[in-house]
Amino acid sequence: MNKKFNILIFVLASFILRSQLPDTDIWLFKIEKNKTDLKLSDPKNITNRPGYDNQPSFSTDSKKIYYVSIREGKQADIYTYEIGSGKTLQFTKTKESEYSPTITPDKKSLACVVVLEDSSQIIFPLDLATGKGSEYPTSKFEMSQISAIDSIGYFTFLNADTVLYYKLTQPHSLNAYCISTGKNTWLGNNPIRAFKNLNRHAFIYGIKDSTKVTFYKYDLVLQKAEKYCDYASTNEDAIWHEQHGLVKSEGNKLLRYDEAKKEWIRLFDLSTFGIKKITRFNFDPKNKYLVVVDNL
Repeated sequence: MNKKFNILIFVLASFILRSQLPDTDIWLFKIEKNKTDLKLSDPKNITNRPGYDNQPSFSTDSKKIYYVSIREGKQADIYTYEIGSGKTLQFTKTKESEYSPTITPDKKSLACVVVLEDSSQIIFPLDLATGKGSEYPTSKFEMSQISAIDSIGYFTFLNADTVLYYKLTQPHSLNAYCISTGKNTWLGNNPIRAFKNLNRHAFIYGIKDSTKVTFYKYDLVLQKAEKYCDYASTNEDAIWHEQHGLVKSEGNKLLRYDEAKKEWIRLFDLSTFGIKKITRFNFDPKNKYLVVVDNL
């Protein structure tokens, strides 16, 4: 199969994918604590428009939310929502598409998955103050070290020198890339899109089959995986929270895994707020807010 035909197939697939993207809204909640439990208050639909708004993440000071929005230009750009003022601002405005906004470990940049004109999907850091740095490379010779890997679906930083990423291979695979050495390590096939660091050398991830997701803890130094738990659903959204442990979405609820009881326990029920289906969620670094994506 020649290169032009490959590119044509990718463009057609990308067009079909964009046309099928769901309408999604991003909701912000305050987290209130009492002696016995947590509750959510002050619900705000911070996007509240037809179209695709997704992949929210918080700034390190918990004052701002970065998210992906597809609007008139038909490509994805990063927007910001300022929690204090309620203002929404456009952060990137390029002919390329940006996804998965993630603060880098040094807290100096916002790294994104960028879809270039040649269909490459790379990780690229943007200046946090301006959104600049988006003069994207046009060839592999212009790539920075972190952008040397291609076909990125999702990613997270294990530490300042290691990126975990979901590679769009057949089948899809989970990999670890060392930025300083350029060494790539294959970790497994058929991962879910959620994989989160536990510390500087260990992380948790999920492997999906036709009926369930099995979660594992992996130590990159020992190169050893240990089963943690599973859940009888193929929903892919989960995070690791320093207080709640493993948290996943299921319908309009958030569940956490209780290690002592070895069972899943309801953390929040968002049905009372009219939330239909949670497809992404995140807690801010100060544990003051919860942001969720509602698939309409």
